Amino acid sequence: MIGLGGSALLRRGERAEAAVQRNNVLAAAAALAAIAETRDLVITHGNAPQVGLLAVEADAYKTIPPYPLDMLGAESQGLIGYLLVQALRNDMPGRGVAAVVTQTVVDPSDEAFARPSKPIGPTYSEREARELARDHDWSFAADGAHVRRIVASPRPEAIVELDEIDGLLAGGAVVVCAGGGGIPVVREGSRLRGIEAVVDKDATAALLAEAIGARRLVLATDVRYVERGWGTPEAAPIERASPALLRNEHEHFAPGSMEPKVAAACRFVERTGGTAAIGALDELADVARGRAGTQIELQKEAART
Repeated sequence: MIGLGGSALLRRGERAEAAVQRNNVLAAAAALAAIAETRDLVITHGNAPQVGLLAVEADAYKTIPPYPLDMLGAESQGLIGYLLVQALRNDMPGRGVAAVVTQTVVDPSDEAFARPSKPIGPTYSEREARELARDHDWSFAADGAHVRRIVASPRPEAIVELDEIDGLLAGGAVVVCAGGGGIPVVREGSRLRGIEAVVDKDATAALLAEAIGARRLVLATDVRYVERGWGTPEAAPIERASPALLRNEHEHFAPGSMEPKVAAACRFVERTGGTAAIGALDELADVARGRAGTQIELQKEAART
């Protein structure tokens, strides 16, 4: 299973233009198609830049209230799913490829609703952020030299369309699903209702990978390695590690960025005994084959730098 980070599809500092995102997807699809030649493949993807942009666009249309985040999440799943499916079909003629609009069940009492943490959308100056916070009651947090909007990111509890995903896999299809962590919904008896949030895509990827019996989870982002001492002069890449070692380094990982990736990878390895990897999208084939990125497995008690 491969999770494409939102920053992998729209890199930091890139303009959120359709042509830019299409070109990034084409590059990803070439590597994904090569991997799919020899194994079953499920692909998830981030949507934080896209869903944030949709929120800004929705807010600009003043004649109706802005659409809630669950609907914007569904829109971004369709947008990115379409681009991925088309590119993969072009690279793999004759192979079935399908995108599944996926809902993820969350707990409405999750403490994350009281503490927004998930960055979405473009970066702003501090002045712009103050104005938006005043006008829309949005929350913001630092992102490098700028700030980004942050929203609630509850823990995923279940994948609603799991049976449909399993059925497509059994039929030999490459499946694109759970985009942006899945559309956040809550259960009310036998019914589902959308809720204002963005589920962490990496946590959902780990949950889904375990549920479908995946042997390997690969999280692609815009950096080559998990780094020890990230953001300091002593920063050094971690090439191989156990979950225990990475958990000991957790305070060095960027919240809302690398931290959830490491947590998701460690959870998957610990719960399944499988392997995980975190690395750069432009090295995806090598990361998936264990030749690049940070490789995570049990019984690796020392990291090599």
